Amino acid sequence: MKFSIGGSLKLAFRPWVEGIENIPAEGPAILASNHLSFSDSFFLPAVLDRKVTFIAKSEYFTSPGVKGKLTAAFFKGVGQLPVDRSGGRGAGEAAIKSGIEVLERGELFGIYPEGTRSPDGRLYRGKPGGLARVALATGAPVIPVAMIDTEKVQPPGKIVPKMIRPGIRIGKPLDFTRYQGMEGDRFILRSVTDEVMYEIMKLSGQEYVDIYATAAKRQIAEAAKAAETKKKAEAEAGKAADNGKAETAGA
Repeated sequence: MKFSIGGSLKLAFRPWVEGIENIPAEGPAILASNHLSFSDSFFLPAVLDRKVTFIAKSEYFTSPGVKGKLTAAFFKGVGQLPVDRSGGRGAGEAAIKSGIEVLERGELFGIYPEGTRSPDGRLYRGKPGGLARVALATGAPVIPVAMIDTEKVQPPGKIVPKMIRPGIRIGKPLDFTRYQGMEGDRFILRSVTDEVMYEIMKLSGQEYVDIYATAAKRQIAEAAKAAETKKKAEAEAGKAADNGKAETAGA
């Protein structure tokens, strides 16, 4: 199924690729990518000859009915691995364990260090837990990847994609074996993550924001809520003023 889906995506969207020679022909490697769109997990595997396994919400694999079964088959076909992410820290541990297992099989493991999609196209601070711990536990090289314009193909909240040609830049592998055995050191985890994010920033050309994307999403939601509240208050004040003028005129 991967090849049929990948072939269809390449034919329809014609994604351009730079640095594909940096993907090893065999052996384990971690593909650490920025995250602009839901479609990122489809476009990257589509341009590679090797299978890439990403972590996906378990809900994609357990929904009932015909639609649920088709969705599950699709995600399995493109190399998505179900992990229950509803349990806080336990969910993170499950994702790390799954990533290590993929790499121990000599395969490619895809991960988004930001932890969620960018809310505004900028690059946000990488979370140190998953990427760095998997890299240090396995010794696998980390290959930075930049997805380009995928948010224009499928903007957040949109189901039907636009026929826009996206791009993918693949950087040179980063070796962190010098830190193996130090995955319990939070300063090392932060350093590894920041180095990877810097390489992604250079590849993508995105503006970097030194906060987590989840925090940015909360700020955006709060600002939108405040703006809506202000708008309603102004509308009510305007209505009250109009009523006052009408009463004055009537008197």
